[in-house]
Amino acid sequence: MPPFLLLETVCIFLFSRVMWCSAAVDILFLLDGSNSVGKGSFERSKHFAITVCDALDISTERVRVGAFQFSSTPHLEFPLDSFSTQQEVKAKIKRMVFKGGRTETGLALKYLLNRGFPGGRNASVPQILVIVTDGKSQGHVALPAKQLKEKGVTVFAVGVRFPRWEELHALASEPREQHVLLAEQVEDATNGLFSTLSNSAICSSTTPDCRVEAHPCERRTLEMVREFAGNAPCWRGSRRTPAVLAAHCPFYSWKRVFLAHPTTCYRTTCPGPCDSQPCQNGGTCVPEGLDGYQCLCPLAFGGEANCAPKLSLECRVDLLFLLDSSAGTTLDGFLRAKAFVKQFVQAVLSEDSRARVGVATYSRELLVAVPVGEYQDVPDLVRSLDGIPFRGGPTLMGSALRQAADRGFGSATRTGQDRPRRVVVLLTESRSEDEVAGPARYARARELLLLGVGSEAVQAELEEIMGSPKHVMVYSDPQDLLNQIPELQGKLCSRQRPGCRTQALDLVFMLDTSASVGPENFAQMQSFVRSCALQFEVNPDVTQVGLVVYGSQVQTAFGLDTKPTQAALLRAISQAPYLGGVGSAGTALLHIYDKVMTVQRGARPGVPKAVVVLTGGRGTEDAAVPAQKLRNNGISVLVMGVGPVLSEGLRRLAGPRDSLIHVAAYTDLRYHQDMLIEWLCGEAKRPVNLCKPSPCVNEGSCVLQNGSYRCECRDGWEGPHCENRFLRGDAPEARGSHAGGQQPYPSQQLQRRPGH
Repeated sequence: MPPFLLLETVCIFLFSRVMWCSAAVDILFLLDGSNSVGKGSFERSKHFAITVCDALDISTERVRVGAFQFSSTPHLEFPLDSFSTQQEVKAKIKRMVFKGGRTETGLALKYLLNRGFPGGRNASVPQILVIVTDGKSQGHVALPAKQLKEKGVTVFAVGVRFPRWEELHALASEPREQHVLLAEQVEDATNGLFSTLSNSAICSSTTPDCRVEAHPCERRTLEMVREFAGNAPCWRGSRRTPAVLAAHCPFYSWKRVFLAHPTTCYRTTCPGPCDSQPCQNGGTCVPEGLDGYQCLCPLAFGGEANCAPKLSLECRVDLLFLLDSSAGTTLDGFLRAKAFVKQFVQAVLSEDSRARVGVATYSRELLVAVPVGEYQDVPDLVRSLDGIPFRGGPTLMGSALRQAADRGFGSATRTGQDRPRRVVVLLTESRSEDEVAGPARYARARELLLLGVGSEAVQAELEEIMGSPKHVMVYSDPQDLLNQIPELQGKLCSRQRPGCRTQALDLVFMLDTSASVGPENFAQMQSFVRSCALQFEVNPDVTQVGLVVYGSQVQTAFGLDTKPTQAALLRAISQAPYLGGVGSAGTALLHIYDKVMTVQRGARPGVPKAVVVLTGGRGTEDAAVPAQKLRNNGISVLVMGVGPVLSEGLRRLAGPRDSLIHVAAYTDLRYHQDMLIEWLCGEAKRPVNLCKPSPCVNEGSCVLQNGSYRCECRDGWEGPHCENRFLRGDAPEARGSHAGGQQPYPSQQLQRRPGH
């Protein structure tokens, strides 16, 4: 069951101020003190009871509180008429001592059936029994619980540890989803208890705007599951005969597994002065009473209201916020996203703003909650966001993107310069359960700018959807999310300059994974390569990407023709191994020459080729000659040297041309991405030699001829690339028309490059 979110200043954490029970009612706590619960969980049960008491108007005329502890036998800790103040009751509960023993829940219920609530007022006032247990009774509980409820007692069943939910449901009153709670999440359980009591008018909120709402949640338990482990020889005897028979017998193993049971929870939420996180840029919101607040701002923003930067949207834009309302993001994440949208519109929209804003949510399907442009007044827009509910359900992000492209901006038919820029801002914390690449291309083809805001867990998927890492904003915590507002404002009005996505290229990244680099810096390199790969159209006809890592050995992480889609490429980059040890850049370059940049391993004749070397500089003393060998074979080599000082070996490796990028630290790689992409685009447009690298194998010679090439094969070999062996006795007809390699191989069959 997910805890509620601090962002909304939910009354879970403010019961003494926003929820108060002052009616005449008898509340009896029945705390499980058996060995199956244990001393630690018994202390948490006491803490739950004390938290509930914080919102009770305890007196002899109004709320009376008593407590039992049960294990092998029920033990009365104090009757309902013992104490007349909240402080006395809480102190007594705190002093309760764990007893241990069997879990005889049924025996305790029968005690109450026979003797009633000790010190209570019988049936003249409502009677509430709060049972806190792990639900693992050693006797029957359904019948005595039913008899108590038939006598008018309202029963709450509150689980501890990993409870047996079936027994808790048997104990609780109807509707059970409102009377079954979990003490391990004490604030949430207390909220659930008082939410149910407020529906029956026993308790009430001090703020009239508080509401009880349903939302999807889960009950989790830890159970032992038997699994088949295989068969093994065994011997079986018989009473009738002295013989022992050998056979194969099944064997099983037991393991503990977490099981989740979906259900519905009812909780009270109340608006508060800090519910939309009004303090920006790291400012801290401090409530002052029920309506006021104060912002404690960093020095740089101390002069502005709410610590806000001076932002505005000067461009003409239609903006649709697409909020993840699925069970994967949870209620917490959904409230975070709503708070972000509230803060954004308050920070950047003004009376003269030319931006129009709408909000849609998605889970199983898209729901346009606030159509684009419906509200011109910012306060009205912010109030409309409060009424958008959390829906739960599957995370169908791809379907939502397609629907947003079709109907997210209404039915306007304006085109060209008459139509404002249309932008979809996707906010999510969970991965999609359906395919997203196709719908993302569909949306971009309809001239929609896609921007993504998400947690670190979904960064790779957002980069794939948006088509560029520049269109993705990642946050690590709720406050970091609000810090993305200025960045989003900047991206909405900026225009990305075109790259060379449709230019054909065979590209290999060579990463130094030696011990001198370290695993943390290697992770920085992986992130950088993944970001660069997103700048190209990855498919067998346009850009192919390979990856080689070197350290204690040289290893091809994946070849040029093995990852035909961008999604597969991004996954493979993330899975590349870190090797450690001592690396040799020269050995790695020779590996690329012999085993990666070859026609047999996926390199395409007539397509520009480039190798990008990322290294800290160690182990490059032997690399200059192999790098020049690649360049002589028509393969461009760029060196990205990382470190405060460039070694002489790196300078020799870079060669005579301007093929060196100096990066001060691995964390600064991202700042040099544009320079690398610009270099690669330039190399992709350079003229190519169809015979470099040679497409001919088995020592065949490549000969340029009339804009194409042909392979002259050595004796014993034939075929377009000299790939087939034949015996001298074979008939020429059997060898085909390419015998001897004398027929030119048409270049148009090999150059599958758009624009070439």
